[in-house]
Amino acid sequence: MANTNPNPLSDARLRQLADALKQRARELGFQQCAVTLPDASMEAETLDRWLAQGYNGEMHYLEQHREKRLNPRLLVPGSERIVMVRMDYLPPETTTLRTLTNPDKAYIARYTLGRDYHKLIRKRLKQLGQWLQQEAGSGADVQFRPFVDSAPVLERPLARNAGMGWIGKHTLLLNRSAGSLFFLGELFTNIPLPIDAPETESHCGRCTACLDVCPTQAFPEPGVLDARRCISYLTIEYSGSIPLELRPMMGNRIFGCDDCQLICPWNRFARRTPEDDFKPRHALDNADLLTLFNWDEETFLRKTEGSAIRRTGFEGWQRNLAVALGNSAGGDKVIAALKAKRDHASPLVQEHIDWAVDNLGRAAQPQPLPILAHRGARRLND
Repeated sequence: MANTNPNPLSDARLRQLADALKQRARELGFQQCAVTLPDASMEAETLDRWLAQGYNGEMHYLEQHREKRLNPRLLVPGSERIVMVRMDYLPPETTTLRTLTNPDKAYIARYTLGRDYHKLIRKRLKQLGQWLQQEAGSGADVQFRPFVDSAPVLERPLARNAGMGWIGKHTLLLNRSAGSLFFLGELFTNIPLPIDAPETESHCGRCTACLDVCPTQAFPEPGVLDARRCISYLTIEYSGSIPLELRPMMGNRIFGCDDCQLICPWNRFARRTPEDDFKPRHALDNADLLTLFNWDEETFLRKTEGSAIRRTGFEGWQRNLAVALGNSAGGDKVIAALKAKRDHASPLVQEHIDWAVDNLGRAAQPQPLPILAHRGARRLND
C-alpha cells in the first residue's frame, strides 16, 4: 500500500472525514471507532520480556515478525493511520455463573457461541474502507487493509493509543463505558486522518478481582499472563496433554474461560450485542457435556461450521470434554460413555478419558470455583 502521491486533502477536510468515518462505523454496527498512529514501539520491552519467560507456550507464531508488530508500517507499507474499532459480543439472555456452577453443563466462552467474529468484523471493516475511498474521492487515492486477529498486530496497545481504553491487570482492554466484552479490529490506511488522544491512565486502582478468581492462577503478576496456565490457551491453542495438576481446576470449561472478565467491576457496563450472528447456535450456551461428548466428528464439523470453535479441532474438543466429564457429577451414564469412546479415540484423548474415569471412580470432589467466593460475584445474578 505504498503511498507515492502527496496527500491532496486539507486538514479541515481530514477532520470532516474522520468525523464522518466514525459515524459510518456506528452505522455498520461498531460501538466505537478511533484513529491512531501505526506505532507500537513502546511495547518492545514488555513483548521481549514476556516471550523470554516462555509465557506464550506453544504459540510460537508470537515470536515471529517482531519488527512488524512494533512498527505496523512494515506490515503494510504506506500506512499513515490505523483506524481502530470495537464491537460488543455478549449475547442477550445468556447466562454465565448458572452454567459454570452446573458441573454437567458445558461452559463455552461467550465470545464464541455464535458465528466466527473474524468473518463478520472483517467484512464490516472492508465496507468501512470502501466507504472511506468513495467519500474521500478518487483524487485522494485512499488505500486500506482490514485485520481481525489475522496478522502480527498488537491491537490492544494500539486501541489504548487510540483512546479506546486501558489494558487491565488481566491483560485485556478495558473501556469505562463498555467493560471488556468486545472484539477489536483494525483498518490500516494511507490517509493521515487526525488522531485521537491516547488513554494514559489505568482505572483499575487497587482492584485485583481478575487475578484473585483465576482458576489456575495464570497471572504471575498484574498485567502479565502465563498462557501455559490459562484455560483459554489450554482448551483452544494447546494441542498436547493438559497438565495433570490443572485438569481439576478447569471444571466444565471446554472452550475458553471468562472468569477474569466476569468478575471485573467494569463489566457491569458491558452491553448486550444487537448482532444476530453473535447469538448462540445449536443451544451451545446451555448444552450438556454428555451430549457434546457423544458427537462424532461429522456432527462436530457440521455444528461448528462458521464458528471459532473449529479452531480446537475434533481431537481437542474430545480431550476438553473428557476433562470436563471427569470434573462432572459423574454417574453410570457418564462413565459408560467415556469407556465406549476410548477404543476409537486417539492416544491423546484416551489418556484424558482414563484420567476422567479414574477421577470419577475416586469420587473426587469438584474444585471450588474461586469466582463464587469473591464478593463481586453478587453482581452476577444471571
